[in-house]
Amino acid sequence: MTYTPKRDFIGYGPNPPDPQWPGGARLAVNFVFNYEEGSEPSIQDGEGFTENGLTESHGLSQAGLGGRDLAAEGMFEYGSRVGFWRLLRLFTERDLKPTIFGCALAIERNPLVAQAIRDNGLDVCCHGWRWVKHYEMDEATEREHIRKAVASLRETIGERPMGWYCRYSPGVNTRRLVVEEGGFLYDSDYYGEELPFWTTVEGKGHLVVPYSLVNNDGKYVHWMGTSDDWFSYIRDAFDMLYEEGKRTPKMMNVGLHMRLIGHPARAMGLQRLLDHMQSRAGVWITRRIDIAQHWAKVHPYQGRGLNE
Repeated sequence: MTYTPKRDFIGYGPNPPDPQWPGGARLAVNFVFNYEEGSEPSIQDGEGFTENGLTESHGLSQAGLGGRDLAAEGMFEYGSRVGFWRLLRLFTERDLKPTIFGCALAIERNPLVAQAIRDNGLDVCCHGWRWVKHYEMDEATEREHIRKAVASLRETIGERPMGWYCRYSPGVNTRRLVVEEGGFLYDSDYYGEELPFWTTVEGKGHLVVPYSLVNNDGKYVHWMGTSDDWFSYIRDAFDMLYEEGKRTPKMMNVGLHMRLIGHPARAMGLQRLLDHMQSRAGVWITRRIDIAQHWAKVHPYQGRGLNE
C-alpha cells in the first residue's frame, strides 16, 4: 500500500518522552537560516513574474502591470549580498551554529555563501531545488526536483543533505519520495509538535523533526513592526518552553530569512534574543542534524511510528 500522510490529533499527549538532551538541557533550540535568494520564481528563470514574498515590495506582477519588478529583485539580492553575512556574524561571534534551509539553486548562485557554510561547519537541510510549490507537482516532476537538489548540494557543500524541508507546504507524495530518494535521516515538513517523532514510510522508519511558522521572522511582513516586538514575542516563547523544561524538556525552532531579519533594525532583535538565550543555563543551541542524530540514538525507531 502506498504511503499517504495521516492526520494525528493525539501525538505524545500529556506525557511526552524525555528527550535526554545533552548535559541535561531543559530546552534544545535550533535557528534556521532560510537561504532562498536566487531560487525564487522570476522572469529570468521562466516563471513569467517576479516573486516578492517576504519583502516590502508590493510587485508589478501583482498589480497587473507585468514586467520585471526590480524592487523585489533588489530585496532578494539584499538577503544574499548583505543579510546572510550580518546574521552569520551574530552567530559566529557567539560560537553558535544555525542550520541552513538551503534552496540548492540559490546556493549554487553564491559560491561565497557555499564556502562560508563549509568553513563554519553548518548543516544544510535541503529546501528543494527551487522555491516552488511541491504540492502542485506531479510525482515525476517532484522526484526529479528532489534528485537535482541532492546532486547540487553534494557539489556545492561537499556532502549530501540529511534533512528535507519544502519551501511551501509539501504534497501528499513528498515524504514518500524523500524516503525513496534515500540518504535522508529526517524531514521537517510538519508543524504540529514540539519534539521529534518517528513515522513509517513504505515499511521504513523515518524521523520527523518538526518546524515552526510561529517562531518566525515572517511576522515582520504580516503584523509586526519593530525589533522590540519580535524580540519580546520570541523571548516569551523561549521563556515558556524553558520554564516547562523543568518537567518536560522540548525543542524550539526559530525561522529566519536573510532578506527580512538581515536588515539592521531587525537584526538588533535577533542579537538581543541570542544574548537572552545564552544567559540561561541548561539551553542547548545547536544544529538541526545534531537534534536528529541525538533523537535517533536515544529514541531509536521501534518498528512503528508514533500512534501507528
